[in-house]
Amino acid sequence: MSLKETIETEYKKSLKSKDKTKISTYRLILSSIKDLDILNRSGPNKKETDDEDIKKLFRKMMKQRAESIEIYKKNNRSDLLEVEQNEYDILSSFLPKQLNEEDTKKICEEIISKVGASSVKDMGKVMGELKKQRADEIDFSKAGALIKQLLNK
Repeated sequence: MSLKETIETEYKKSLKSKDKTKISTYRLILSSIKDLDILNRSGPNKKETDDEDIKKLFRKMMKQRAESIEIYKKNNRSDLLEVEQNEYDILSSFLPKQLNEEDTKKICEEIISKVGASSVKDMGKVMGELKKQRADEIDFSKAGALIKQLLNK
């Protein structure tokens, strides 16, 4: 079953259970996927929307939610914070689990030695290899800082 079909199934379940939070979040997700479908069908590079496109969309949506969560925490807006946190949790449930910092550091060290990186100038090579091998498992904002730290030793 594709990711889109899984989401549609979860949406139907939430309709049956009358869970307003999940219903609104799944509607938002399905609307975003529909927009992505339209975008992919128009323009010079026409293609079908696949699971990788949807995962990219989810990462972008999660990043937006994470930024909003931080703002709401600073401004003590617990009502809005709860909504954003629920959306974030639902989105993250469809993506592979992110590795913790310790595992990310080990993988970064392995790739640095594999690529033969010796300075920050080689960061692009390391990030490229990391994206090829572990795109779904690593938070690249944290990985970038880790790689920079490792290469500056």
